[in-house]
Amino acid sequence: MELDKIPHWILSLELEDAAFLRNFVLRSGSLKEIAKLYSVSYPTVRLRLDKLIQKIELSNQQEEEPFSAFIKGLAVDSRIDVETAKLIIEKYKKEKE
Repeated sequence: MELDKIPHWILSLELEDAAFLRNFVLRSGSLKEIAKLYSVSYPTVRLRLDKLIQKIELSNQQEEEPFSAFIKGLAVDSRIDVETAKLIIEKYKKEKE
């Protein structure tokens, strides 16, 4: 596959996320199998998958609004809380106008 044809969301994955996605596919999407592999509970795996889905969705939006997508990504990664992310994005949009 040519590098320029690889979707942006794949290239934006961190190595940990890519490994999780690989294991998920190799185990036919079985969250129970993934939970066994990582020695964690099913809800923990579900949460990780949900965060990965959010990261992929954000990556698709990033081309339109890079700063907002970056701030949302920080919230998804629990580096800042959601309310703070909303305030920053709101302020950014007002300043941009």
